[in-house]
Amino acid sequence: MRSLAFNVAYWLLSVIYASAAAFAALTPGRGATSWIIRRYVKRMVQAMRLFAGIRIEARGKDRLPAAAFIIASKHQSWGDGFATYDQFDDLAFVTGDHLEKFPLLGTVLRKLGAIVVNNCGGREAREALKHRSADAHAAGRKILIYPEGNLAKVGEKFRYRSGVWHMYRDFDMPVVPLATNLGLFWPQEAFRKTPGTATLEFLDPIPTGLGKEEFLARLEAAVEGRTAELIAEATGRPVAPAVRVLAPDEAARAKTPAAAA
Repeated sequence: MRSLAFNVAYWLLSVIYASAAAFAALTPGRGATSWIIRRYVKRMVQAMRLFAGIRIEARGKDRLPAAAFIIASKHQSWGDGFATYDQFDDLAFVTGDHLEKFPLLGTVLRKLGAIVVNNCGGREAREALKHRSADAHAAGRKILIYPEGNLAKVGEKFRYRSGVWHMYRDFDMPVVPLATNLGLFWPQEAFRKTPGTATLEFLDPIPTGLGKEEFLARLEAAVEGRTAELIAEATGRPVAPAVRVLAPDEAARAKTPAAAA
């Protein structure tokens, strides 16, 4: 019943606030749209607690830099964006173009200044990331990115993509790794929810100036290591490192005749 109640609330809130945000997107500036989306996020986090029984505990906010920075987060749950966005007054975020398939959402995302890129990556996605994130950086906004580019199952991980390093290098901004175990309670896009306290933990910022390989290795070790610890903490099981699996686009390429040859 909890899962059903939450999903009903999820769709009602989404339809109501998406419609309001679409109308607000017709007004000058992004102030009205941003205000509505912040209300939407807060209502969604409240619905997670009231209907699904999922509470969010945020740790490590005292580690956050005073100036603008990039948040590079583990992504196990559709709820990750709500839980993280709720921690800030103004947050730009990188998202895949799959969200534009929802009616009105593309207009709202553009108005919010969201950084929409092709889910499959490649040069075109890197160029889009560079130019669209530059606008957020120029406005002094914090930027949220999921470096794996996909929702991972608990206990699994994808290759960490280089887009986050390009932003880190180009904008000379520190990167804050973000670990989470929310996937235990709201797995990926699953209908079923499990009550409990999910943790978001902001880790020590990675200072600027590192090379690509060193940066990505340090980021992955921080995010995956602490995520595994948070999962163990919530389940009472031993810490188990995540298993690397192919991302959807990698799996699709591996199945092509050329790859097979």
